Amino acid sequence: MAVRIGSRNTPVPFEWHDAATWKAALDGMRAAYLCYSPDLAFPGVPELMGRFAGAAADAGVQRLVLLSGRGEDGARAAEDAVRACGLEWTVLRCSWFAQNFSEHFLLGPVRRGRLLLPGDGAVAEPFLDLDDFADVASDALTGESHVGQVLELTGPRLLTLREVAR
Repeated sequence: MAVRIGSRNTPVPFEWHDAATWKAALDGMRAAYLCYSPDLAFPGVPELMGRFAGAAADAGVQRLVLLSGRGEDGARAAEDAVRACGLEWTVLRCSWFAQNFSEHFLLGPVRRGRLLLPGDGAVAEPFLDLDDFADVASDALTGESHVGQVLELTGPRLLTLREVAR
């Protein structure tokens, strides 16, 4: 199965805000995984998702798998745009990724011993391991069992931010 990674720096460049890059990135692809940063709830993103989904359909893509956030009401309009495109779809609503603390944006604060986040640290969250997420995303892209579903993905147990910081 052919796999193509799309970003500004890949051999076939892809940029969300440059529709001229979409066709080459989608050419020959059967399915596409959509991960928008910084946030699906930003103004204009649902419309962008709708335009991209239309371009994917025009390019012959059959399925879209969208990374969304669990409990993020603002992301629902972007999800709706993907679901309305006429293609097969799966939405993956995820809790926080555990690797945010060890491989991503919170690594620096963790290393400095000062983790500052909103809230009192007592709210528990079911942190999700990226390897588990990748298994589900891969299945959603290549299998039939998740087509037309919104999946709420969480980790196996609740941890407070205080517990995570320790």
